[in-house]
Amino acid sequence: MALEAWLSLALLCVLGAMTPGPSLAVVLGSTLRGGPAAGLAAALAHGLAVGLYALLTVAGLAALLTASSTLFALLQLAAAGYLVYLARSALSQRAAMTTANGGIPSQDGPRMAARDGFMIAFLNPKLAVFMLALFAPFITADQGLGAKTVLVLTIGGIDALWYSVVVLVMVRSGLLSVLERNAIYVERLYAVLLLALAVFVASRAVGTLASTMGRL
Repeated sequence: MALEAWLSLALLCVLGAMTPGPSLAVVLGSTLRGGPAAGLAAALAHGLAVGLYALLTVAGLAALLTASSTLFALLQLAAAGYLVYLARSALSQRAAMTTANGGIPSQDGPRMAARDGFMIAFLNPKLAVFMLALFAPFITADQGLGAKTVLVLTIGGIDALWYSVVVLVMVRSGLLSVLERNAIYVERLYAVLLLALAVFVASRAVGTLASTMGRL
């Protein structure tokens, strides 16, 4: 792949990662409850899921999702359900604080944060469609395995790097300590945001299913 093409792809990946959405909310929520280690775990797992989606896209999954609106809608409903689960967890537990020496509270450690970071990306079918459009200008019929590997590693790596930077900036700037002092209010806002996103995603999925059923 030519350097100019790679730079264009990298720029698109950065702009895509910077777009606020459920993923940012999950990474920030994990950082607040579990500290920097949990936030970084969520960020890296999110990047892994994005990279996996990129691999599946290259293999043709995105074309399948585009062709089957029912499958797309069902995946959206699954994503909405997971957002509700995350919101319920945020509301039902006391806001977790990091210890004075930077320890991680056991109820929301790196393992749980990594799970949430991975799932919020993996249950987002829009990623496959986005990557299908993103990769279209960069994939050719005679393209080798090496070039395709570069595509996958680029989008997954940039995503993980962006969210890791967000976590580190929170810690370095002192914003994390401010959020911790107001953790209970931040948790409630976090839960409300997730519920709002769940309603939006579910409404889109129901609309898609209704439209599909109407054409039958």
